[in-house]
Amino acid sequence: MALLFTTATTDAELHQILALQQQNLYKNTPQEYQKDQGFTTVEHTFEVLKTMNDALPQVIAKDGDEVVGYALVMPRTFGALVPELTPMFDIVGELLWKNIPIHQQRFYVMGQICVAQSHRGQGIFDGLYAQHRQQFSTDFDLCVTEIAVRNTRSARAHERVGFQQIHTYQDHTDLWNVVVWDWR
Repeated sequence: MALLFTTATTDAELHQILALQQQNLYKNTPQEYQKDQGFTTVEHTFEVLKTMNDALPQVIAKDGDEVVGYALVMPRTFGALVPELTPMFDIVGELLWKNIPIHQQRFYVMGQICVAQSHRGQGIFDGLYAQHRQQFSTDFDLCVTEIAVRNTRSARAHERVGFQQIHTYQDHTDLWNVVVWDWR
């Protein structure tokens, strides 16, 4: 079946995002898996994900009725919605991109990306970000996210898509690289 890149419109799709997140959450996967396949760090509740989706639609990849990948969207005003992300939102507010403070530019935060293990190596990661650009580039110039330094698979994939590293910082959970994708 052909893959479909779209946005989440139903509660069932949001629940599938959460199930995929749980399957790849760092605390639910062995370190060997994390080194080879990557991992997710933040654990969302249904209520938080629904609030995020109501504000900006969440980007998903579907194979038939099954969500096989997602790339979450968070407006900058959602910095306090997910406490684990507060340090990143605070830091991003202080960073410069092309000599202009990021907070003075049109940006949003990509909150987390994940592809089902059964569907990796099929271009879904790139397709999710292509959907981001198609969906949001008229309203935003920058997509900003962070990647755990130890998540080398994710770092390589983000670089391939076009993200550039602009900052590294340590918080209570990990060492992070802040990256920016400029669509201008």
